[in-house]
Amino acid sequence: MKIALGSDHRGDHAVTSLAKHLREQGHEVILVGPCDGQSRDYPDEAFLVAKSVTDGNADRGVLVCGSGNGICIAANKVAGARAAIGYSIEAAEMARRHNDANVICFSGDHSDINVIARSVDAFLRAEFEGGRHARRVKKIEAIERGEDPAKITATTRS
Repeated sequence: MKIALGSDHRGDHAVTSLAKHLREQGHEVILVGPCDGQSRDYPDEAFLVAKSVTDGNADRGVLVCGSGNGICIAANKVAGARAAIGYSIEAAEMARRHNDANVICFSGDHSDINVIARSVDAFLRAEFEGGRHARRVKKIEAIERGEDPAKITATTRS
């Protein structure tokens, strides 16, 4: 699988370690940004990773900033990106299974790198379950288009 990774300066250590972990598992890693510890604005990296995923240049994206919040908010502004915060291994897995998330975000300040790696593994292994969750994803897509999600029903096509 091709994975785009990015972070601001507060996530550099986690992303550097995660890149090694993913390569050891046979994934192709696209590292966005320098990971040099120099101050960077998280929206820049979030945009590049989310755009890599939505443009089809990467299968999934992983982002890390200080809290995980800012980088997740920024990634979700890219049309077609569905970013979620992986605050636990189960949350990362459910983000794929129930929300069809294509980008997972973490806190570089408050998450252990081993937990991040295990969460990313769960995220990458998980498949979208579809079913009732597909209707909800269609509602998210409706919001993205500026439409009322309440108008999306089980039979509505998008």
